[in-house]
Amino acid sequence: MEKALAILNLNKLKGKVTLKHVGWIIVSLKVIILLYFIHLVIEGVQANTFQFGSMFFGFIVAGFVAQLIDGALGMAYGVSCTSLLLWFGIPPKFASASVHTSEIFTTGVSGLSHIRFKNIDKKLFFQIAITGSIGAILGAYLLSDILDGNLIKPYISVYLLGLGLYLLFKAYRNKAKAARKIKNAPLLAFCGGLLDAIGGGGWGPIVTSNLLSQGKNARESIGTVNTAEFFVTYFATAVFIFVLGVQHLEIVLGLIIGGVIAAPVGAYVASRINPRVLLTLVGVMVVLISSWSIFQAWF
Repeated sequence: MEKALAILNLNKLKGKVTLKHVGWIIVSLKVIILLYFIHLVIEGVQANTFQFGSMFFGFIVAGFVAQLIDGALGMAYGVSCTSLLLWFGIPPKFASASVHTSEIFTTGVSGLSHIRFKNIDKKLFFQIAITGSIGAILGAYLLSDILDGNLIKPYISVYLLGLGLYLLFKAYRNKAKAARKIKNAPLLAFCGGLLDAIGGGGWGPIVTSNLLSQGKNARESIGTVNTAEFFVTYFATAVFIFVLGVQHLEIVLGLIIGGVIAAPVGAYVASRINPRVLLTLVGVMVVLISSWSIFQAWF
């Protein structure tokens, strides 16, 4: 009885909250994290703690490549960026924390754009945003406070290798399915958020691809998942900051700078290049980098 009342109250809340409200929530949360980020940058400059060496330009390249891919495909920012950071020798928890922090600045804008153009299934949004955020919080806590980064790094590489192979499979799969009722969306989002936080990427490939495979409209699938991703990323970042603090701020700065530069280029590439070709290139890159990481760790 209590469970039924809780579900009823949640449904009433969903009915009262409009997408306009969701947009204002996104703006408010972005302002909070932006002010905090500016404070950290000022402190870092005053204390001269930033290390703007050759690696910093590597982080800019990683952010540029990842955003270029994401801008053209609508997914794979996390998996691409994390693969490159692990290749640079960044510990898994700092790689994931840096990627999620930088994503806040891109997913928020993306979510507001999708709300503006009405690319969102409101019912599906609430189903995946809530459980996806819970999964992300749990995954971020496990990675930052419980799991040994050196021990888990090869397994994260295996996970990324699997995602890379799946992207290759997706690039050459042409089967279209008729639309039908989406099954297990909350559970799917929970698993997507959990693995995204632990592995530093995978929300888009896991959730969007699964929804599309069930026959969900592509426009609404991408719009809904991308908007929900802001909350998944935000709460994962909050846990990383609470447990780890903000370390390696130069990584975040590099990713953001590279992403800002790549954003307009990604939009141009999206209009020019065959998505199958780009998806294949991403899959190959992720497979090669992950395989090299596995080889280094185990052999």
